[in-house]
Amino acid sequence: MKLNYLSSTIAIAALYLSGSLYAQKSDTLKEKTIEEVVVIGYGKAKAKDLTGSVSLINLNKTGNQPVADIGQAIQGRASGVTVINSGEPGSNVTFRIRGTGTIQNNNPLIVVDGMPLNGGLNQINMSDVESINILKDASSTAIYGSRGANGVVMITTKRGAKGGILNFDTFTGVQSVSNMIKVLDASQYAQLNNEMLANGGLTPNPEFANPSSLGAGTNWLGALFNPSILSSYSLSYGDRSEKSNLYVSTSYFNQKGVVLNTNYDRYIVQINGDTKLKSFLKVGNSVKLQHDIKKNGSYDIKGTILSLPTRPIYDANGNWAGPGSNPLLYGDIDNPIGKATIVENSTKGYNIQGNIYAEAEIIKDLKFKSLGGIETNIWYNRTWSPKYSWGVKSQENSYLFEGSNRSITLLWDNTLTYDKTIGKHHINAVVGSSAQNNKYNYLSASVQKFASDNTQQIDNGILQPVQHGNASEWAIMSYLGRVNYNFANKYYVTATIRRDGSSRFGMDNRWGWFPSAALAWRISNENFLKNSNVINNLKLRLGYGITGNQEIGNYSFSSSYNTYLYNFNNSYVSAVLPTVLPNPNVKWEGQEQYNAGFDLDLFNNRISLIVDGYVKNTNDMLVPMSVPVTSGYSDVYVPSINAGKIQNKGFEVTLSTKNIIKNDFKWSSDAVFSYNKNNVVNINSDTPIITASGGFNSAIGLIKEGYPVNVFYGYITDGIFQNQDEVDRHAVQMPGSNSATSTAPGDIRFKDLNNDGVINDKDRTVIGNPNPKFTFSLNNTFNYKNFDLTIFLQGSYGNDIFNANRMYTEAMSIIQNQSTAVLGRWTGEGTSNNIPRAIYGDPNQNSRVSDRYIEDGSYLKIKNINLSYTLPKAVFGQNFNSVKIFVSAQNLVTWTKYSGFDPEVPVNGIDNGTYPITRTVSLGLNIGF
Repeated sequence: MKLNYLSSTIAIAALYLSGSLYAQKSDTLKEKTIEEVVVIGYGKAKAKDLTGSVSLINLNKTGNQPVADIGQAIQGRASGVTVINSGEPGSNVTFRIRGTGTIQNNNPLIVVDGMPLNGGLNQINMSDVESINILKDASSTAIYGSRGANGVVMITTKRGAKGGILNFDTFTGVQSVSNMIKVLDASQYAQLNNEMLANGGLTPNPEFANPSSLGAGTNWLGALFNPSILSSYSLSYGDRSEKSNLYVSTSYFNQKGVVLNTNYDRYIVQINGDTKLKSFLKVGNSVKLQHDIKKNGSYDIKGTILSLPTRPIYDANGNWAGPGSNPLLYGDIDNPIGKATIVENSTKGYNIQGNIYAEAEIIKDLKFKSLGGIETNIWYNRTWSPKYSWGVKSQENSYLFEGSNRSITLLWDNTLTYDKTIGKHHINAVVGSSAQNNKYNYLSASVQKFASDNTQQIDNGILQPVQHGNASEWAIMSYLGRVNYNFANKYYVTATIRRDGSSRFGMDNRWGWFPSAALAWRISNENFLKNSNVINNLKLRLGYGITGNQEIGNYSFSSSYNTYLYNFNNSYVSAVLPTVLPNPNVKWEGQEQYNAGFDLDLFNNRISLIVDGYVKNTNDMLVPMSVPVTSGYSDVYVPSINAGKIQNKGFEVTLSTKNIIKNDFKWSSDAVFSYNKNNVVNINSDTPIITASGGFNSAIGLIKEGYPVNVFYGYITDGIFQNQDEVDRHAVQMPGSNSATSTAPGDIRFKDLNNDGVINDKDRTVIGNPNPKFTFSLNNTFNYKNFDLTIFLQGSYGNDIFNANRMYTEAMSIIQNQSTAVLGRWTGEGTSNNIPRAIYGDPNQNSRVSDRYIEDGSYLKIKNINLSYTLPKAVFGQNFNSVKIFVSAQNLVTWTKYSGFDPEVPVNGIDNGTYPITRTVSLGLNIGF
């Protein structure tokens, strides 16, 4: 919905505040307070005793959302955490915790039941999750040392529940694209085509002599996008006795994509158990088996948008149609629906993740735990592209590609934990070691031309196969320690140290120290406040720590070589060539973080407020080394050096309120606000680092000192030349060309920033910023008797999107369809000051990278609405523990000014044919036996 979302946000905030400030004179029901225990890495702690910044995700408030993974479900639920979704089935979310801290890997460490996860969150069944905690500041993440710089997501899966409970959960939903891009129909396109060719001095297409007679033509987007079904089924059993517990579950998830020929299937089996063998000895395990089948298709969203509405999908014989012989009349785009249908592109994956542990109480209050874990991933990729001939477009030979990726991770953790309370003193201390080894193997082969397309095997190909393969390995050894001390539940101290040694660095830089410290003061337990009827809890927190980042690849410190096949006289010859120039001095990126915050609970815990402020400096950031062209190494293969710095600073607010508490009716609210300012302090070069490129070999995104990461770079526009006098008085738009023929009225006027009379590279500048100024969310939960309703709103403000699709859909310079925006194009003086003239070849380069394509990416979404009803036990009898039915809507409404499919685009802010986020409405059932 193209509405002013800011006014909507203000209105909703006002309603929230009015509800939060509603005060009941007397509650008819007082809720029982349960002390929450939080998993913090190599241990647990009471939530009220935390000294660091940790976001606790309340899974009861996320609702029964029709999503594939945890990342989508927790989007907007935690302050300081940004989650970027993709609508593509089976895809993973992108995480950012407290901004972008490096130009290397920014993904947080994900730990599941004590085991680091190599894959994404789509490897976890939502129904199996017991708790999610997100460690954000250095005092919390330093226990993970070199792997904690980007934050840590702690996930604990379920264990058995007392009484033996069998649960069945299911939902089925319908997905659709909420905002379809509008393109020209056949008659509109024919009129534009005639005008474009005439302005370019070319003969118009004779088939377009009467544009109005062509009607609507072919709806290519309607053929590519269709409503689709997703469904989920989960069956679990859990039981607990005094000495043991068991949890077993199996689940199946299927998501058919809204894009033609895309699909995702996931099967998971989870087995968790604990047994007390002796009074002092406990053993247990967590094991997960997973199988994925992902059908990626061969879709081309941008190509479909640009396909001519005057061309059919099928020819007169019912075969796939293609463009005619003259590209000036019929274009040269392949039939995107035909390609999406006949090309098979699939991935099959197998994942095993598990650990076993033994925990022994050596003496009272002193426990030793040893945990051994393994994770193995096997992926098979296959692409089959048969030969075809559609019009003038053809693929002479069929093509087959097969590849496999295999990885295995071994983990061994040993910890010694001492937990003791003596009078008013409480101490919890842990020391330990961790060893992890990772191996990766890749092998692929491809071949073209088959005697028969029915023999789709690599060895049946006729032409020379192309083979690739590589292997890599890395390991890390760590020693860790942490002490938590509190006196009288008033004064808290946490000190953490970790020493990591990683094989990814040379011998002189292999080891690193990562310390942290945090202090907390619970003022509410002081004598002058502990009897307050208003303040139930007030705790001040202060923390500092250093973490590291080792995500730099495995062999940056040493020379590496690859073998290549070269064709000489129709004969392949193998050669060995160096790949990456080594840097033996490469070392850890160090991240230094300061955190200050407070926790406040008021009015019998009716209002809870958590506020944190932070400064996060990434020092010794790895940036590409500048090497001369004569070195023979391209920019891709230069080494990284520790010479950069990025700073993030901001604050976060989480506000939870219990607005109404009555016997039959409750209303609670949760609001999250996150502000982050990112700045590239140093990259050791006056030349920016290009992170994304666009048309005319120009940069779109780059990293530049003094600006946030991934800012957009290009020309500044200044309207459109309305007459020849304006053209003559302005700077030369196309240096080196004949300005009399290259620039004319109706062309974009680009600003001459340095006033030298010529528009060239020196006039390019920063034109946009993909990083939001702040993000926010609001969740309202209503409970009335057996009905539960949650309404979740989520949004982002102040971020720009570079809509790269418009570089093509508003170009009006080539034989391709365009968006309906060009109906407002310049056709004479005063007709438009935004959309230029239509002219074949674009002699003025109106479509060069410029602020013309920068759009406001701010949005407000009704992210989820969930309504459920729990049937009374009198209805379903004593054989059932509970029966709940629910209806849920995901991405129901979006308020935004963005013109693309959806404002949730990749983290770099560039929308270039991005798979759209879908609207989903589902119906579900939860049964407990």
